[in-house]
Amino acid sequence: MHLLVTGGCGFIGSNFVRMILAERPDWRVTNIDKLTYAGNRASLADVESNLNYRFVHADICDKTAMAEVFATKPDAVAHFAAESHVDRSITGPEIFVITNVLGTQNLLEFARQSGVGRFLHVSTDEVYGSLGATGLFTETTPYAPNSPYSASKAGSDLLVRAYHHTFGMDTVITNCSNNYGPYQYPEKLIPLLITNLMDGLQIPIYGDGLNVRDWLHVEDHCRGILLALEKGRAGETYNIGGRNERTNMEIARGILKLMSKDESSIRYVEDRLGHDKRYAIDADKIRAELGWEPRHTFDTGLPATVAWYQSHEAWWRPLKKK
Repeated sequence: MHLLVTGGCGFIGSNFVRMILAERPDWRVTNIDKLTYAGNRASLADVESNLNYRFVHADICDKTAMAEVFATKPDAVAHFAAESHVDRSITGPEIFVITNVLGTQNLLEFARQSGVGRFLHVSTDEVYGSLGATGLFTETTPYAPNSPYSASKAGSDLLVRAYHHTFGMDTVITNCSNNYGPYQYPEKLIPLLITNLMDGLQIPIYGDGLNVRDWLHVEDHCRGILLALEKGRAGETYNIGGRNERTNMEIARGILKLMSKDESSIRYVEDRLGHDKRYAIDADKIRAELGWEPRHTFDTGLPATVAWYQSHEAWWRPLKKK
């Protein structure tokens, strides 16, 4: 198997590349990454010398570069590359449309023309919009994105679906809940809180802190993606969620306790524009069809994540300085 991974120097992508090289030693992995602020080659420094790994510094929107990559005839594509931070999409939406929509279409077209066997597209639960106090997102929940980021991801999902139905491409979409774990860029909630507290800074909490997210350990997510890549049905969508619903305040208090801090470290800030109230995923389909089960609980995963950032200061501090 020659697997083409896009965005493999990002948070989820780097964890996925590392897992593939460890658990599928007969696979070759080509990793394309533009190395924007959130793409970090240091996240894969431990596999750079692996003979089955190749890194290509390129933009998925660059047709010349993608022509060269697809000329190597990859068997499958795992597409992670995306602009993903909601706050940044509010202050600068254009790059989200360019990368997430046009970049995905560019990849789909090259994959179609070169006869790629499977195109797996990694997406988000944010395409479904916001839930009330009850209910779960399923694979048939209508799309109702509320931020420029989620709208751009919804657009890319629909393009993947269209390439399956129009051209008969073997595509699979996965939509995940909020990820946490090693190598997450420190602008995101959990690493932001941990690294701020390590530096003796206050931690910012939007609004009343009662927005709810379903938290999924990145390693469990990557195992779900691999199952979908190898065993998922063509044209299908699989939701991957942790069934670990927590408010932002619960996350903050948990981290404060683990780091022996109190609530005087909390700083409430003006709420994000269009802030969705609650996300939660029904992952029954991937459990029933593909046998996926998470290996991490939040009660063990959060302390392990805090410990990882405490012991990997050399990885995150240069990013935080930016």
